[in-house]
Formats: sequence, C-alpha cells, structure tokens
Amino acid sequence: MSTLDRSRLADLHARERAAFSDARPRSRALADRAAAHMPGGVPMSWMVKWPGTFPVFVEHAEGAHFTCVDGIDHVDLCLGDTGAMMGHSPAPTIEAVTRQLSRGITTMLPTEDAIAVSTGLAERFGLPSWQFTLTATDANRHAIRYARHLTGRSKVVVHNWCYHGSVDEAFATLGTDGSTVNRRSNIGAPVDTAETTRVVEFNDLEALERALAHGDVAAILVEPALTNIGIVLPDPGYNEGVRELATRYGALLINDETHTICAGPGGYTGTHGLQPDMLVIGKSIGGGIPCGTFGFSQDIADRIARSIELEDIDVGGIGGTLAGNGLSMAAMKATLEQVMTTEAFEHMVPLADAWADGVQAGIDAVGADWHVTRLGARAEYNFSGRPSHDGQEAHDADDFELQQYLHLYALNRGILLTPFHNMALMSPATTAADVDAHTTMFGECLRELYA
Repeated sequence: MSTLDRSRLADLHARERAAFSDARPRSRALADRAAAHMPGGVPMSWMVKWPGTFPVFVEHAEGAHFTCVDGIDHVDLCLGDTGAMMGHSPAPTIEAVTRQLSRGITTMLPTEDAIAVSTGLAERFGLPSWQFTLTATDANRHAIRYARHLTGRSKVVVHNWCYHGSVDEAFATLGTDGSTVNRRSNIGAPVDTAETTRVVEFNDLEALERALAHGDVAAILVEPALTNIGIVLPDPGYNEGVRELATRYGALLINDETHTICAGPGGYTGTHGLQPDMLVIGKSIGGGIPCGTFGFSQDIADRIARSIELEDIDVGGIGGTLAGNGLSMAAMKATLEQVMTTEAFEHMVPLADAWADGVQAGIDAVGADWHVTRLGARAEYNFSGRPSHDGQEAHDADDFELQQYLHLYALNRGILLTPFHNMALMSPATTAADVDAHTTMFGECLRELYA
C-alpha cells in the first residue's frame, strides 16, 4: 500500500492553483466584479466549494461538455450534480420549452402536459398520484408534512450523513451515544434536530427498529442507496427490511430518488421493485429546468382527500405559486418521454462502468488504498480500501484536502467533477472518448502524486 506524502500534496496543490489562475484571466476578472455584490463572487454560497481560487464562469454548455469564458472546453462529469444528468440542453427539452415560452410560463392553472407527466411518472415509479414543486427539497418537505398530518406523529427517521436538500430534519447526525445531534454544517437551525429527528445508520435494521419502537415516527425519509456522502450501497434485503418495519410500526416510507435516479429509468425504486408510500424526485426530470415532484399511493391520496378541507388547502404549508408551472411541465414531459429513456441508460451505464474500471486501474497501478463504487450511470471513488457500509464509514474515509487537489488537477485538464465528492455521472451525450480522457488524466495524476 502506497503512503501519501502530505508535503508533496501541498506543493502540487500550490502548482495547480497557480496554473488555474494563469489559464483563466477572464473568469478571474468576472469573479472580481462579482464579489462586489455577491459574497464569494457566486450566486449561491455553496459554489465557493469549487476548486481553484475563484469560480469558473460558463459561456456555453451543451451535451456533456461546457466552454468557459476563457474558451476552454471541458468534459462535464458533474452534470449539475444530477440536474443535467440527461445532458446540457437536450434537444427535445429545448424544443418543448421554447414552444411553451410563447404560450405562457406560469398561470396557476394546469396545462395538458401535467396529465402526461403525472401519467408517465405513475407508470415509471408505480405510484398513482403526483404533485409538483420547483425543487426536490420542497417535495421532501411536503411529503414530511403529509406524513405528520396523516399519522399524528412528530418524528422523522433519516440515515446518518444523509442529504435531502435543505430539509431541516435531515441536518442531523448520529452522536457517539446514539443520540441525534445537529450536523456541524447546520446553519441557523430553527430547532434542535433532536426534537424532530431520529438518526440511524444505513444498513442497520436493528437500529431502525429501535427508532421506530418509540411509536412517534411519522416517516422514514431515505435514499435507497446513499449518494451525497459517497455512494453507499444497501445490503441484500435492506430496503425490503425498511419497508417491512415501516409497515409494522405505522410509519410512512419516503424514497428520495433525486440522485438514485441514476440507477435506471425508474430509479432505484423501479430497478429493484421497491414499494415506498411516497417517492420524491427533481432536477434531472426537467432537463435542467427547475422542477420537483412527489408521488404517493392511492391509500395516501384517499386519506389526504378525506382530511383536508377545501377552505384550508392553500394555507397548509404545502404549495408554491410557481409549482406546476407550464414551463416546468413542458420540460418534464419532453425529458421523460424523449430523453430519459431505457435506451439512454443502456448507453450511460456501460460508460459509468468503463469510468470505474479506469479509475480502479489507476488506483491499482500506484497501490493506493482507495476504492471505486458503482451505481447505474454514476460511480465514485473514496479514500478507503473497501466499500463503505454506512454513512459514518463513508464520512470517515473522506479527505477534503486531497479531494480539492484531485478536483483542481482534473479541472486544469478540462474535466469537471462534482465539487462535493468524487462522483462522476454519465449522460446520453457522454462518449467513450470523454471517459478515456478522464482515465488518462487520473492515471497521470496518481502517478505524480505517489511518485
């Protein structure tokens, strides 16, 4: 096993920062201007996490590539952290959106496209009823509120080191004594998460049963495979066990497929025949146009209809004036019907396997104690010698300094990875040449790092 020389890492990182700055004078100038009115020079605070000393400004994005304002072409393996999983500006989506722009963007009234989208989602995921939002975060919030309303219970169960957008209840981690504690990054929490949340480890059915045995859990909010702390795959039978326990203890099961849609056209739920009470998805199904949605069973739909008065339906904390707008519905219809197809995944998944094979070959060549995990059209490496079994193992395997260096090295050679972890995502427009470019770059990077 090779050992990482931290002083060498620091020297190489300094070199890459200088190279980044020298190659991108226009982005640097725009970043200086942007900082006057946007903290960090970015429109949303998390964008400061991109590697480099300032953000890269995009001039044009199409398919699986984008060009920055300095004229540098990039292979995009981040793809908007799933928001552009179907490629930047897919032609059918652009055509549908362009057509809808002249017919009305938002009216607070349904369009015929909403019927096609809800029907298609029902067929794809196996849940008959759907409602629409602008983000998966909103969809998760609404699903949680409905679960509390229907069960009369207060608590939500989440996995340790999960991520479900900016849902308050999910910014909790597992304390060393098994308690629920606020995640270190939890900014301005409205209440202590111990009041709203119980945290369990992924792949631990015994811990989940203990959490449910209190009798106060309204919903179990899960990704069927963890993604945002690195990919953590479920043990055989784990998701089925979660379903059984939810039923036994009267909690509703919510599958968040926002990222695990990479597993196939029906996400992890459809690919593996799971049966949640509710399902949330967003980002990818609009081809880049903001959207989100949550589906639920007929029983849930009937219970909601019986328990909410018409007079109060607009002031119950579930809604949004722009939700279900005509532009989003047109984008979802075109993307789901013409872009996010079985044929697309038949192209994407083998490329993800090829990417993972290339990364593993680079790791093996230098004897690094790292590992690659695969999930459909998505793959990721982490800094441990074996796959993580739960969120804590995945968290403990991270190395922020090393991660930042690797991402910057790739960016300097025209390859973009997601800024939050070492994930690569394939789109229908990604090519074998794009994957080969990463394989070559990654091998060179590790040989230099471990020289």
